[in-house]
Amino acid sequence: MISGIATALFAIATLGAPSGMVRVGPGVAKPLYQARNEAPRSVAAFGLDRHAVTNGEFLSFVKRNPSWRRDRISPLFGDTGYLASWRSADALGNRAKPDAPVVHVSWFAARAYCESRGARLPTEDEWELAAAADETRFDARDDLAFTERILAWYGEPTPEVLPAVAQNKPNRWGAYDLHGLIWEWVDDFASTPAAGTSADCGGGAETTGAKLDYAAFMRSAFRSSLEARFTTANLGFRCAKNVETP
Repeated sequence: MISGIATALFAIATLGAPSGMVRVGPGVAKPLYQARNEAPRSVAAFGLDRHAVTNGEFLSFVKRNPSWRRDRISPLFGDTGYLASWRSADALGNRAKPDAPVVHVSWFAARAYCESRGARLPTEDEWELAAAADETRFDARDDLAFTERILAWYGEPTPEVLPAVAQNKPNRWGAYDLHGLIWEWVDDFASTPAAGTSADCGGGAETTGAKLDYAAFMRSAFRSSLEARFTTANLGFRCAKNVETP
């Protein structure tokens, strides 16, 4: 009975979504930094990968596009840590399991991978809309327990060997691991103000959202600290795609 319900929910989540993706939205973005008198931003429905891109998937991309090998990538597009957990430029090794999320990957490389699939990186609004869901609700942002669970993971050290994707329950949209596995690139990662911005900084922005969702504020602060060539041991990505409105 349970498996039948899960199958039905997955069918609903993937209705109208590109292959390998779930359909998310439409919805409304709740920006952390909001200009005075700015109306909430609508987010159109979009397709989002069910799980983060894996080492195995990214290795296949690198083999097809050797300019993205770690021994050939331009320093403009990736720092010295690019794909550092791989055994070599074209082999994964024990620290990068094929079904674990790829990390040590730059925004440039993530974007190129998605483009190779005819997709793109999700916007921050899209990613946050998808990540607002827990296992049973499309929007759990007002649930303190949900936020505290996310914050508890942020305080844990990154394991040397990451576990496989999609081992936990998917959220209400059908997407796995938006929390609890890795941080993820978004297309407009540098569009929000840097950490510490406030209404007193002269930019006409207010941080009321941050007071209600500190976990999202931490993500915003982390993203704003990045440069597109940067890589870290817990930063990966997943792809998104526009979908037709029924």
